Amino acid sequence: MAELIYYCGTMDSGKSTLALQTAHNHQSRGRQGLIFTSKDRAGAGTISSRLGLRSEAIEVAPELDIHKFVVERLSIGTRIDYVICDEAQFYQESQIEQLARIADGLGIDVYAFGILTDFRTRLFPGSARLVELADRVQTLQVEALCWCGERATHNARTVNGVMVTEGEQVVVGDVATGIQDQVAYEVLCRRHHMRKVVTGSSKEPLVQKSSEPLPFQG
Repeated sequence: MAELIYYCGTMDSGKSTLALQTAHNHQSRGRQGLIFTSKDRAGAGTISSRLGLRSEAIEVAPELDIHKFVVERLSIGTRIDYVICDEAQFYQESQIEQLARIADGLGIDVYAFGILTDFRTRLFPGSARLVELADRVQTLQVEALCWCGERATHNARTVNGVMVTEGEQVVVGDVATGIQDQVAYEVLCRRHHMRKVVTGSSKEPLVQKSSEPLPFQG
């Protein structure tokens, strides 16, 4: 039976690379499918990885009915053996439900890739719905690292180099939000995310940073 599988991790954990590799593996065996993405840093209609790999993809706008799109393609004779969905955290909850209908009703395997939580440590609505509906949720095996060398578990947003924990949930990284404001992202371990210590925010030796007490310790 077809499955809806969600591969998730932090930024820098290789999710887009794995999405592209999954597409390649299927294509090399003569299988055909559709690749979707949303708000990729390389621009609309593109899936890209930090390793420099990229591919054309179908941009998922909020109003797109993915199930209807797939059915229409099938109705004109397009062969669809699989569906790959990158940046799935940005999809609407209704679109995640459509992915489940594609697997259950059309018998097509759906592979979704995304980030679980935002810069505030809150689940993205799309990711939350995937966790609720997916046949399997797989944590990516490539571990991203915090600047301190520990395993990164949280995504941080910085504005002009300063970590922020308030603002709109979705702001594409490395884009200007104003004349002076530069938005970027990096991954941190939980300890440094809670302390808001990002790369370059302190010139103290790493051993001194790691030995400072946490703010909630007595």
